[in-house]
Amino acid sequence: MKHMDNKLSRREYLAASAALAAGFAVPRIGAAESTPLLKGKAEHVISIWLGGGMGQVDTFDPLPKGDPVKNVAGSLYESIDTAVPGVQVCEHLKTLAPLMDRVTAVRTVHHEVIDEHAAATNRMHTGRPISGTVTYPSLGSLVAHELGAAAEGAPPYVLIGYPNVTRGPGFLGARDGYLYLTDTSQGPAGLSRPDGITDVRQARREALLSSLGAPGGPTDPRLADYESAIAQSLELSGPEFNQVFQLDEEPADLRMAYGGEFGQRCLLSRRLIQKGVRFIEVSHNLNFLNGAGWDVHFEGIQNQHKLIQEMDTAMATLITDLEAHQLLDKTLIVITSEFGRPSSFDARGGRAHQGTTFSCVLAGGGLKHCGAYGQTDERSRKIVSDPVSVPDFFATIFAATGIDYTKNLYDGDRPVPITDGGVPIGALFS
Repeated sequence: MKHMDNKLSRREYLAASAALAAGFAVPRIGAAESTPLLKGKAEHVISIWLGGGMGQVDTFDPLPKGDPVKNVAGSLYESIDTAVPGVQVCEHLKTLAPLMDRVTAVRTVHHEVIDEHAAATNRMHTGRPISGTVTYPSLGSLVAHELGAAAEGAPPYVLIGYPNVTRGPGFLGARDGYLYLTDTSQGPAGLSRPDGITDVRQARREALLSSLGAPGGPTDPRLADYESAIAQSLELSGPEFNQVFQLDEEPADLRMAYGGEFGQRCLLSRRLIQKGVRFIEVSHNLNFLNGAGWDVHFEGIQNQHKLIQEMDTAMATLITDLEAHQLLDKTLIVITSEFGRPSSFDARGGRAHQGTTFSCVLAGGGLKHCGAYGQTDERSRKIVSDPVSVPDFFATIFAATGIDYTKNLYDGDRPVPITDGGVPIGALFS
């Protein structure tokens, strides 16, 4: 055995050895002493989820144009210049292109999950492989756990999309779960009082519910989490919070600029940020605009441009809208998908899955943006420089929001590193 560093106590050494023996990744010994933690100033996160697998070569990491008929690998669309010299994007991102100086397309994200949507979705939401012994918390729940809501009377975590265990709090417990909705016009149905329930009747019900609790409160942590969730739901069911869902209060031209259903979700996200919500996940294309979503096998790719255009319009408007409200530097926008797509085409013109390298996007959040980060090869299949693992990507989000990306959380008495050993992209921090 090599001689131990004299700065490392026997207790620290034994703790590190035990963690490694249990299969945990631990931060490099002495790393905190030699490398100061990166810490940004973002206060909120809006995470846009492109379920199905966004093809990087057709969006943020374009190649010379290919030909699906002749089976020539390459992008399906032409490329255009952006506000950042040397950085190009797909022609259908024309509204976002002039704003790429506020954006970084991280082109070298990678993981080992390739062929299965559920496993890859879990990977991109929790930063971990699926485990048979631990239910890991999602990114949204981790941010909610660490930072809480930004204002009293607001939930810390809102999901605008369909609920799923991969979006949930895992071992953190119910209090770090999400409030979800799919209809932006009226908010969560579970928080809306039935007709005829007046303030007086609601107060009587809350008093009765309160009287049922034990004098000392629940001793089981699961019951405490449940009661905390109930209390928060009652607080959020009032008119003050529900006013945030009245999108018709916004100027008509702004609503039109955001676009259709997905754009209205993005507009609602900005309103939720103003109300004090810390983390919002927005699902794109819940109604399968092109018939296949982003999972563009076979003929599903023929209308992929409609998805890209819808994302382009909403994303660009969200950036400029946040900027107009002086919220862009305080709000980190994230675009993720479960994996990317190869530059080659299948027999009917679509694309398969690719997890070896793909693009995720960061915008705003006070980061030092560069248009694009990382380089892939001439077919966007291999990473040439600056690889970014999923834990690295998570660590970058945590660092941007001031969360310690080296800390441990605890599943009972079991230590779990918050990012599985991720290291932030240092180039994005001034």
